[in-house]
Amino acid sequence: MKRIKFGLIFILVSLSLLWWQADPLLLQGDRFFAIRKLVVNYTGVLAMGVMSFAMVLALRPVILEPLLGGLDKGYRLHKWLGISGLVLGITHWLWGKGPKWAVGWGWLERPQRGPRPEQTVEIFRFFQEQRGLAETIGEWAFYAFVVAAAIALTKRFPYRRFFQIHRVLAVVYLALVAHSVILLPFSYWGTAVGVVMGVLMAAGSYAAVKSLRGQIGRSHRAAAEIETLVRHPGNQVLEVGLRLKSPWRGHDAGQFAFVTFDRREGPHPFTISSAWKGDGRLVFMIKALGDYTKTLPETLSVGSPVEVEGPYGRFDFSGDQAHQIWVAGGIGITPFIARLQGLAGEPSHPPVDLFYSTSAPDENFIASIRELAERARVRLHVLAADRDGRLDADGICRHVPDWQAAGLWFCGPAGFGQALRRGFSAKGLAGERFHQELFEMR
Repeated sequence: MKRIKFGLIFILVSLSLLWWQADPLLLQGDRFFAIRKLVVNYTGVLAMGVMSFAMVLALRPVILEPLLGGLDKGYRLHKWLGISGLVLGITHWLWGKGPKWAVGWGWLERPQRGPRPEQTVEIFRFFQEQRGLAETIGEWAFYAFVVAAAIALTKRFPYRRFFQIHRVLAVVYLALVAHSVILLPFSYWGTAVGVVMGVLMAAGSYAAVKSLRGQIGRSHRAAAEIETLVRHPGNQVLEVGLRLKSPWRGHDAGQFAFVTFDRREGPHPFTISSAWKGDGRLVFMIKALGDYTKTLPETLSVGSPVEVEGPYGRFDFSGDQAHQIWVAGGIGITPFIARLQGLAGEPSHPPVDLFYSTSAPDENFIASIRELAERARVRLHVLAADRDGRLDADGICRHVPDWQAAGLWFCGPAGFGQALRRGFSAKGLAGERFHQELFEMR
């Protein structure tokens, strides 16, 4: 989470400094309307800057995964950039519209302004002629952005709608680029902020077009078909085995992929729960958590075509600690299953304690994990929530006396992870030793 916060703050501060260099808070004329002009320009630059970064992250750039700590962290940054863009956009709109309303209501007096200076540069003269059109485009695009962003942030809408809304946001972003290019103060274009904004909006526009054409992640896609389907009714998990029909560059335990079972539904992210053996086979364990995943046991069938995109993620179990502690909550067991399969083939490895906490224990499912753990020489602790209560830092430390020399890897519900992180932080475990896969991608 520190990388996400740092990334957001770095982007906002950098854009602020670049803007300040181009428009160093010089107030001229009526003080209030001079402040209004500065705020409108400043919030416009920040809003388009963060939205452009968000659009680029939507491309799922693998090259940025080491910097961000994985695509799951990149998507969380994407979300907070979008929220920041929404807040900044509303602020920009209020400062643009509010004073005009106040003048109309007689609360403020409109300042005297002369004609705009004649532009000698042809492109700037054209932009000046299109100001009215650009303001109209920007206003309606803003209204569409607010509605679409609100829907995207409301988790009660199904994932399919979330996916479709992001296509709408790509169109809205392109409209806002047109608005911004025309209305960005002409003096900015000759400064660093103008160059940076030009690059960001060009990159964001490229990403938006890729999104609209359905080309995000295209170079990482592979065709497959369903080979096996195994139901675990006790914990409502469906185990889906795929046979790849096109090249796959392999994956590491802990990575995930976007899987498309139905093109109308779009891709869903699932952790790969099998180690890569070079045999062209992948396994996903999918829990019935939402409206769509609950339908999969009835809608999927052996032989059906599937598209897989990936692999992504940096939940890679790396580290030089003398001991590793793995904690899985519910379906968060999936990356650890893949790692268990990999460790079973290794002659030696540091000691590992795996804690599997579940509210719906399935005996057959647990038996398969227990067998894998024995083969991998990993000490397994299975805790049923109804019987054993909620697992916490104290409980883990009782089972692992040398926990202070260990690295902890967690995958499961966000609230569970936050509670464990707080508990271990209070005990003095360094934050960089707590590794967490972000369970939710929305």
